[in-house]
Amino acid sequence: MKLVRTTRKSLLAVFAIVLSTFFLQCKNEPKESPAAPINETLLEAPEGFSVFEIGTELGAVRHLTVANNGDVYANRSVLKNGKSIVRLKYTNTEESPYEQEEFAEVPGTGILATDNYLYASSNSGVHRYALNENHEIVDANNPQTIVDGLIDMGRDNAKPFTVDSDGNLYVTIGSWNDACRDTESDAGMIPCTLLDSAGGIWKFKADQLNQTYADGTRYATGLKNAVGITWNFQTNSLFATDHGRGGLHNFYPDLYSKEQDDALPAETFYELQENDNAGWPETYYDPIQKKRILAPEYGGDGIQSGGEDAIAPIMAFPAHLGPNDVLFYTGDLFPERYKNGAFIAFHNQSKPLNKGFFVAFVPFKNGAPDGDWEIFLDNFAGMDLANPTEGDGLKHRPCGLAQGPDGALYVCDDFGGSIFKVTY
Repeated sequence: MKLVRTTRKSLLAVFAIVLSTFFLQCKNEPKESPAAPINETLLEAPEGFSVFEIGTELGAVRHLTVANNGDVYANRSVLKNGKSIVRLKYTNTEESPYEQEEFAEVPGTGILATDNYLYASSNSGVHRYALNENHEIVDANNPQTIVDGLIDMGRDNAKPFTVDSDGNLYVTIGSWNDACRDTESDAGMIPCTLLDSAGGIWKFKADQLNQTYADGTRYATGLKNAVGITWNFQTNSLFATDHGRGGLHNFYPDLYSKEQDDALPAETFYELQENDNAGWPETYYDPIQKKRILAPEYGGDGIQSGGEDAIAPIMAFPAHLGPNDVLFYTGDLFPERYKNGAFIAFHNQSKPLNKGFFVAFVPFKNGAPDGDWEIFLDNFAGMDLANPTEGDGLKHRPCGLAQGPDGALYVCDDFGGSIFKVTY
């Protein structure tokens, strides 16, 4: 027994020496600092974020998506090199980190990669390409038509879309008529017959081919042009950003000053349920009075309320900012405060604020906005909008948003033709 106890004590002593030496070495070894953020672009991002310009001179890239294999796809509203869709494939080579490929010959806006398909919209419908087990397109020359024949009058004719978890396809059909005015009298049409085929969001089946209006249903109405549209899988509901109407001072100078025209109406953000009415064209949302106002085409005077049956926006933004896409962030790469919040790409500017062309962030909690919106990525314009100097020219207009499998945020620009990648 004595020998056993002595041996045990010796082993414990040796273990203690080894353990103390290990901790001493760990303490003395220098710890690696996290890599410093990289941003060689003109964009301004919050502290800790890196920004990379992964594609340049790509043309009018409107919306974009990232497949499960990391391939980035963007849809063009104008053909470039005779093609409408561009793919950027990561090659991890120093000379050319992204390999570029172009296909499709019908311009459009919307694009979305799912597990099995790449969906893309034209200005009159939605098509899809089958993906193989590596999430690559099987046949880029023969897309299948999901829905076609949607109205296209040449203005506000983009067909952005989203897909829910039950295989339903939601497509925005914007109105080419700013306030549903009668072409002869300029008075508002009662009823607004445009709402039968435009000014709302229509619901179709994502897996059914060759659909038309007759195969779908009008999911929500009263949206002039909801270019930003997405399905929130946390709340299991549809969200959309709507462009406000214009022309208040031009058509009604006795009711609205030029300054009011610059400040009205709000750009709006909605959570939508089936059969919701967002109030267009009979009303608009006033961000100053914080209420829905009866439109002058329908007898309003700029003060009178209206639209008691219309839903309220979950958030109102300054006029004319042009919200062109919305994305709910579900990744783990960004700090926790961004989780489940909404990024919105603003495609235009607010003259009263002298701000615009930025990506904003709206914090969310329990499926609803939780606090004020903030600018996340700024300076796409590349100039001081409040004090532009001679020779200044617009550089970029953010238009589309996407999230990569690793949690990176992608932003495309339909003016300068760039795609940016944001990491943390």
